[in-house]
Amino acid sequence: MKVLFTVIHVLVCFSVIVSVLMQPAKVQGLSSAISGGAETFFGKNKSRTYEGKLQKITTISMILFVITSMILVYISNK
Repeated sequence: MKVLFTVIHVLVCFSVIVSVLMQPAKVQGLSSAISGGAETFFGKNKSRTYEGKLQKITTISMILFVITSMILVYISNK
């Protein structure tokens, strides 16, 4: 049982690393800070874009990471 959750945990770890590294940088120049940033079409439909999907994958992966971590701690203390 412990080996199964360890393998799942390692796979989840890799998915977290890959999804975080694939996300584009959120660094914006001084001009966008001054102007406030214009709302674009992609800003309204953010969940449908590539970035939105990566953000969802990262969130789900992090939740699974925490759950598998807690399960492994529970199993190892048993």
